[in-house]
Amino acid sequence: MIWRRDDAEPEQAEPPRVPAPPERKDRDMAENGEVTIVGAGARLEGNVVSAGNLRIDGQVKGQINADGDVVLSPQSQVEADIRSQNVSVAGRFKGNILVKGKAHLARGGRIDGNITSKTLVVEEGGIFHGQSNMDAGAGSGSPSTQAAQQSAGAASKEGEEKKPDQVKV
Repeated sequence: MIWRRDDAEPEQAEPPRVPAPPERKDRDMAENGEVTIVGAGARLEGNVVSAGNLRIDGQVKGQINADGDVVLSPQSQVEADIRSQNVSVAGRFKGNILVKGKAHLARGGRIDGNITSKTLVVEEGGIFHGQSNMDAGAGSGSPSTQAAQQSAGAASKEGEEKKPDQVKV
């Protein structure tokens, strides 16, 4: 037997739903697993900003800022600087990565650029050309700021004695 909604017994009316304020919604996006997807046929240029997680299947050129994680699928081609919580690269990526947590380079993925993260995982078959800075405070500075600090330190006076870099272990 098939029931139509009109034939069914009347249900108690639900109270009207009030949408959450926008700031709460933006804050909750990363926590509830919402994902913004750039499809395989899409090509974006400019700044991509996501309040939650971001998955890229297509092409992106510019800046990527995500409050959650960024995942580059095997068919993705990205030329950008990424700032996020974590990143996973299975496609082709050119640029700098600055994450607060883990940077993951999957089998078949390629990164041409610098990575700043707490943890770096490179699977067998992943290609990485660049420098890795594994830092407990990875989210504190930008790659350009760190590069400027390094070049300022290297540009000391010729007559001045250079001191070796100190590594805190």
